[in-house]
Amino acid sequence: MCFARLLDQEEFFTRLLKLKTKPHAIMHLGACSTTTNWDGKYMMANNYDYSCRVLDFCLEQEVPLIYASSAAVYGNQLQFEVHRENEKPINVYAYSKFLFDERVRQHLGKSKAPIVGMRYFNVYGPNEAHKGSMASVAYHCHQQILETGAVRLFEGTDGYAHGEQRRDFVYVGDAVNVKLWMLAHPEISGIFNVGTGRAQTFNDVANAVIEWHQRGEIQYIPFPAHLKGCYQSYTQADIQPLRKAGYAAPFKSVKEGVHAYLDQLTRSTV
Repeated sequence: MCFARLLDQEEFFTRLLKLKTKPHAIMHLGACSTTTNWDGKYMMANNYDYSCRVLDFCLEQEVPLIYASSAAVYGNQLQFEVHRENEKPINVYAYSKFLFDERVRQHLGKSKAPIVGMRYFNVYGPNEAHKGSMASVAYHCHQQILETGAVRLFEGTDGYAHGEQRRDFVYVGDAVNVKLWMLAHPEISGIFNVGTGRAQTFNDVANAVIEWHQRGEIQYIPFPAHLKGCYQSYTQADIQPLRKAGYAAPFKSVKEGVHAYLDQLTRSTV
């Protein structure tokens, strides 16, 4: 991974205000992404207040803004079209993302520069090890096989069999491609789901990792009590608005994405 420069978020904003020429665009992905963090003050300061400052700058300076929203805003329900009635956040993280989307909606169609919210589903891929427990299922399955030869998945919940909970798992390279396409199409504004449009099981992810390693087994562990009532057992992005906007590139399946991920992860550690 290569960075032009790394700055603290406050230093970044201070320098942003002092720029003599306005940026071509701002891609705002920064947030506390720990869905189990219930510190509302911290979450709102980082995920909402700071994002509002970035938004206000972009509105005032007429700078295009592409920012990270989250499928967490949909909560525990089965409709994943980008409509207010489908948004029912079930934890503080999701609520912070929902509130910022609501703030953005006040300006869509009115701002002179485009604003694009990318409502990411379960993104996985290279350069996520630093996220710890919030790293993807694919990453943790890979590490578990290396350490014990077995991957651990939750037992069934919400009516799903063991490991059969379903998510829309999207490879990070595909998510980046959508973002770069949006950057190249400044005529587009709005909030868009970024996923494959297919729900696949956690078992699918685990089996893709096992197949890549050519060894391993799945072990099922009790569903954590602290996640009951605040866990999404099913997500599937409605990507028709993204397709109608003109984005036509395909999205990798779990097997394709996991194998590409592990190929790269292994090369980077050789």
